[in-house]
Amino acid sequence: MVKKAIIPAAGYGTRGLPITKVLPKEMFPIGLKPAIHYVVEEAIESGIEQILMIVSRKKNMIVDYFDDSLELEAFLERENKHHLIEIVPIPSVPIHYIRQPYAKGLGDAIRVGKSFIGDEPFAVLLPDDIMISEKEPALKQLINQFNKYGKTVIGIKEVEESKLKNYGVISGKVEGKGLFKLEDIVEKPSKNAPSNYAVIGRYVFTPEILSILDDKQQPAGGELQLTDAIKDLLSKEDCFGKVVDGERFDIGIYEEYLNLVNTIEQARKRKK
Repeated sequence: MVKKAIIPAAGYGTRGLPITKVLPKEMFPIGLKPAIHYVVEEAIESGIEQILMIVSRKKNMIVDYFDDSLELEAFLERENKHHLIEIVPIPSVPIHYIRQPYAKGLGDAIRVGKSFIGDEPFAVLLPDDIMISEKEPALKQLINQFNKYGKTVIGIKEVEESKLKNYGVISGKVEGKGLFKLEDIVEKPSKNAPSNYAVIGRYVFTPEILSILDDKQQPAGGELQLTDAIKDLLSKEDCFGKVVDGERFDIGIYEEYLNLVNTIEQARKRKK
């Protein structure tokens, strides 16, 4: 059973400069909640029981957001504003934190969480990607496939050809509706992409990926790429790509962030 999840949130957020110099991109407001709140909600709604966030020393705002605020709660109590106390974000599952001393890539961030995961399958949710799904959460869709096959499942979406150079792109054999058995994965292909299916920020891994990351050497002056570890994993066990049902928004792209804000606002108005 997939009960643990890692949310890597230690990056510099360079795509969001200059605001990310002081505000983590994970805290970008979407409606009345920050982006990372939606990711945590998705994990919990998918059945995750423990979450590990990989943070840096400049991301204390994230830790504070999910912590108790005794002064605020006492003030709201005195003012008889109990309805506001109820919306203060204290998650229903424990959230643990580990600092990644240096931003050495997504692969290294996940490797940092090895002691938390142990020998269990686990999920990874990238907080850059916000998934809005009408039916069931994006991560739950992947977990359903993992429960069926017992193998690593990677979330994918069909992307315009001109944008494939910005993503990891898979090739694979069709196994069913919206499901591929992976044959290869290429990081940000500049040309001749193997398909139109790009990796989005949702994964369910077997613990074998941690052994592979452990054995990999950090490139001199570079980052440890998760894509490289997935390529190695393909030579050891079957892996699947699942087309995720729902809308995906990359908050590192300004236009997509604005579209997400508008989408959430429209949904709020419909509920009134």
